[in-house]
This record gives sequence, structure tokens and C-alpha cells, in this order.
Amino acid sequence: MEPLRLTGPGASAVKYDVLTALSVAGLNGSPTFQTSMMRLIALVTARYNWSLDELSVGQRDMARMWSVNERTVKREMKRLTGSGVLICKRQGVRGRVGAFRLNHARIAEISAPCWGLVGPDFEARMAERHRRPEVKVVQLQSYLAPAPVAGPEKGTPWQRVVAQLSVQHPAAYESWFSRLEFRDYGQGTLRLRASGKFVQRYIETHLIAILTAACEQEFGPLNHLAFGD
Repeated sequence: MEPLRLTGPGASAVKYDVLTALSVAGLNGSPTFQTSMMRLIALVTARYNWSLDELSVGQRDMARMWSVNERTVKREMKRLTGSGVLICKRQGVRGRVGAFRLNHARIAEISAPCWGLVGPDFEARMAERHRRPEVKVVQLQSYLAPAPVAGPEKGTPWQRVVAQLSVQHPAAYESWFSRLEFRDYGQGTLRLRASGKFVQRYIETHLIAILTAACEQEFGPLNHLAFGD
């Protein structure tokens, strides 16, 4: 993925798309996430320096803009940086205002399940802009170590699926597949439960082929892979 052009020709479209992505992700998230995105959008719209790619606003100014106290501002900024949506460029010390920048890759990651809700043109544009070449990570230790012998307590088909995903797709497993829970299997239908609707939508949109292939290796051909209770 090439660096985004935040100034010059075509930059306006990028800025509007960033705000749209934050908006739809917030509207499809929890009430707390909605509030965080609304506050961030207000900051970006009013005070983001696109030429420097940074946000530098004092906590008192943020508190006034958000109609909250400075303690709430500290918690909110900690939440935004902790989630990776904002990256701290420099700490605010000795009266100096801190500076942050938008993490466009992270924004694309959390908003991707919602792109289609805006429209196919937006989804195609964002997918192309944030397309990254797929890099297959080979875990060398998985080849060097002897193959584990599954005992009765670790030998269920779903446990083998989980083990396979954790080795072959460690990043996706850590972020997404580890949040799945086996519910039941019968008549070619495998039912799983995700830890939340956002996780479910992301897997259905971006990772369903990987998940289905891993499941069919253990359960056999599937008629349906379903989510829910």
C-alpha cells in the first residue's frame, strides 16, 4: 500500500473518505465506540493539520469542544491511542501540547466491514487504496518441532481447526479467529459464535474463505457455516 496523498490533487477525496470510514464504523459499533468516533471526527474536521499529518490540540480545548472535563479527555485520548486509531508523534510535556496522527491502516482495518454499507463505489475505492500484497508467514518452528499427538482432551475437530489457524495465520488468529467459539455441528452445518457483531462481520467479509477451508479439513465438506447461538 502506497502512502496516502493528504495534500494536492485528489487529497480532498481521501479526507472525505477517512471521515466517512470513521462515521460508518462508529455508527455500527457500541455506544462507547460511537462516542469515540464522534469526538475524533470533530477534532479531525476542526483542527487536523493535513500538511503535517498531525493533530495538535490542548486538552482544555478538547474538553471545551466535546463539552466534557479534562479527565474525560485524558481517558478518551488513551482509548484512541490504545486502539491504534491515533498514533502519538510527541508527548505533551511542560506545557507543550502533544501531537498525534491518524493511523490510516488501522482506520481501514476497523471500518472495512462497513464499507459496503456506504455503497459499492466506496467499498471498491477503499479496497483499492488500502490493498496490501498478501505475505505468507512461515513459522519455521512448526517444521522443526515434532508433530504433536492430540490427546482425547485436545482432539476435537474444532480444536484442531483452531490449532491449524494459529500456526498458518497467526496474525489473523490473534485478532479475529481466537474470538470464535464452537457451538454445534450437524448435517453439514457448522455453527460458531463470535465475541461480537463487529468480529463476525469482519470474518464474514474478509476471512471466511480461510476459515471455511480450515474447517472443511476437519469436518469435511460444509453445506453452511453459520454464526449465532
